[in-house]
Amino acid sequence: MFFEDVVVGETVQFGSHLFTAEEIVAFASRYDPQSFHMDEEAARTGPFGRLAASGWHTAAIWMKLNVAARQAEEGSGPMQVGPSPGFKSLKWIVPVFAGDTLSFASCVTGKRVTSKPDWGLVFSHCTGHKADGTVAFSFEGCVLWRRRPAADLTVSDLRIPSGS
Repeated sequence: MFFEDVVVGETVQFGSHLFTAEEIVAFASRYDPQSFHMDEEAARTGPFGRLAASGWHTAAIWMKLNVAARQAEEGSGPMQVGPSPGFKSLKWIVPVFAGDTLSFASCVTGKRVTSKPDWGLVFSHCTGHKADGTVAFSFEGCVLWRRRPAADLTVSDLRIPSGS
């Protein structure tokens, strides 16, 4: 899918992930060694009252599932999504505990052409929801997205919907 095919307002579901105590401890041991991420007993007196996943663990799972979804969509062809120039408003809204399953998604909130003729920018609201619908994690993302080769463009491809 090229930049011109991206639809503002469309939501892509990436899938779900069950956070286990073993995985939470393993991730924290390598990347975020705080007691409330690494030891159930110590976590009882910590800020969340029980073992909680690192926010970075939650973000890493979002990215893992995002990449897998994009690769499945693209098949064996070259990826049309490029690097991200950044994100904003990263929020870990509620703790993710051992035993929680989060469902991850991204909703396209806008897009615009860039000064680079082969690339456009796609903006999205990215989330991780608990099984009860509570948003546990969110951020506003931006990614470079490959444009359709000029020889393949139509007049309608050159128009970007207002408000995008």
